[in-house]
Amino acid sequence: MKILRVILAMIVVILSAYSLITGEYGIMPYTQLLLGLMLFVIGIVEIEGKRKGTAFISFISSGFVLVVSINILLTGLVN
Repeated sequence: MKILRVILAMIVVILSAYSLITGEYGIMPYTQLLLGLMLFVIGIVEIEGKRKGTAFISFISSGFVLVVSINILLTGLVN
């Protein structure tokens, strides 16, 4: 799980940097989707480490980010 968390974090940073440098903001929903998945993985790792408070916050944040990014992808709000 920790390797998956690092891989997701690297992908999110790379996509965000690409978007910032090029001004191409069409990939932001995909970046947010990966960020939501990363937060979900962090929540699982925190539960395994017996830190339920941090896991709860990670799951709530993950749910919000995933709902927003899926909503944006489905409604086509991105140019």
